[in-house]
Amino acid sequence: MFKRILCLAPMMDYTDRHDRYLLRLISKKMWLFTEMITTNTLLNANNPARFLRHHESEQPVAIQLGGAVPSDLAICAKIAEQAGYNEVNLNVGCPSDRVKSGRFGASLMAEPVLVAQCISSMQAGIAIPVTVKCRIGIDDLDQYADLAHFIRIVAEAGCRIFYVHARKAWLQGLSPKQNREIPPLKYDTVYRLKQDFPQLEIIINGGIKNLSESKQHLQHVDGCMIGREAYANPYMLAEVDRNLYQQQTDMPTRQQILAHYVDYIDNEMLDGTPLSLMSRHVLGLFQGVPGAKAWRRYISENAHKPESNAQLLLEASKFIDENGVSF
Repeated sequence: MFKRILCLAPMMDYTDRHDRYLLRLISKKMWLFTEMITTNTLLNANNPARFLRHHESEQPVAIQLGGAVPSDLAICAKIAEQAGYNEVNLNVGCPSDRVKSGRFGASLMAEPVLVAQCISSMQAGIAIPVTVKCRIGIDDLDQYADLAHFIRIVAEAGCRIFYVHARKAWLQGLSPKQNREIPPLKYDTVYRLKQDFPQLEIIINGGIKNLSESKQHLQHVDGCMIGREAYANPYMLAEVDRNLYQQQTDMPTRQQILAHYVDYIDNEMLDGTPLSLMSRHVLGLFQGVPGAKAWRRYISENAHKPESNAQLLLEASKFIDENGVSF
């Protein structure tokens, strides 16, 4: 049975199918997420399948949708289920200008009834879970009572799983990056949600950097979601299956992960996928290891060259001295 003990945060321009394949080589158990895909993108694309493509090994994997029209979301949720995803997640947390202009993302926290309608419409047509990712508040709607009201209304529509970023969002005045850093983290607010809504599955997100911090949060909530740190230092996830999922398995080595990823790149390049779209995700694999800077530089300087292929990564690995690794 799949469990959301540790989840990958959906990140635009980062958590594409190549990154997810790499992370699945590192952890077999963590819950993966796509980048956000808008309903307009899926409904208006000449070839929507290219936005839905994923490797079967990625499961469990959730697709995150951006939108606010219940009927459109229902159609897209059905498409996602047919494509093989394990969960459909509604974005109610992104504060970017593009999202605000489309009246979805974090702005929807001010419209819990509409979010409830979206959830109901999606759930009516599919069997997989429909979930919500939100903030603890927006602008002046930042009191606990506002958050609890939002959760209660959406839960009454049938949503049982909430991913909660423990920061509020300012819809004006801050960039998306600033909204990930400036509003203070309030983990206690998310803990209180779990106390007040014990029947719901609450996954905490925001500023979590390692498995030690995750374990502390898991004393209060059902799961944790890690974002930027999992991208910058993906090998930190190598201990997830043993430490968080209690699996009696050997940790994969960095070199084993690299060898499998090289095979994947070889196959993808035969289908026309540019090397640079895949090599960028592996730059952090040797984070903290002597030679990591030279590894990153060699790949970055050569991945765009027409003659480069997956062997570039093996060449770059010669700069690495894993004897100096400290965990």
